[in-house]
Amino acid sequence: MDNEALRHFISERVPGAEIGQGPQFLTATVPAVNARALLHDLRHDPNTQFDFLFCLTGVDYPPDHMMVVYHLRSTVWGHHLVVKSRIPTRENPETDTVCDLWRTAEFHEREVYDLFGITFRNHPDLRRLLLTDDWVGHPLRKDYSDPVNLIEY
Repeated sequence: MDNEALRHFISERVPGAEIGQGPQFLTATVPAVNARALLHDLRHDPNTQFDFLFCLTGVDYPPDHMMVVYHLRSTVWGHHLVVKSRIPTRENPETDTVCDLWRTAEFHEREVYDLFGITFRNHPDLRRLLLTDDWVGHPLRKDYSDPVNLIEY
C-alpha cells in the first residue's frame, strides 16, 4: 500500500485526521478517542498489516494537550506510518492501551506513564518502570521541576 492509499485508509476511518508527509514517514494526527480503533484496523486489515510497533512515546505540549506517538511498520508489506494520538488535556491525560495489539507496547506504555503521567486504560500492569514508587511527578513534562537535581524546563 502506498502513501496515498494509506491516506485514504485513515481518512475513511477518522474523517478530519491531519495527514502529512513527515521527514521520514507518513504521519497521521488523530484525536485520542479515535486512536485505538484506527490502530486496531491498521494492525489487522490485510492491506495494511502493521505488525511491528517499533516506538511508542509521549510528548508534552503545554499549556493544553499531550500526545502519544506510535511508529508502525508492516514487515509483510514494508510500509511505515506514524500515528499521533492527541490527548486534549494535560490534567489526568488518558488514552486506551494497545498492548493487546502489539505486546511490546506494554513496556513502552509503562515508560510513558512513568515519565509523562499519561494513563493507559486497560493496561494489564500499569506501574512505574524507571522511577521508584515514591517518586513525585513526571520528569519529562515541561512543567516538571526538581530543585535537588537542578532539573527545570
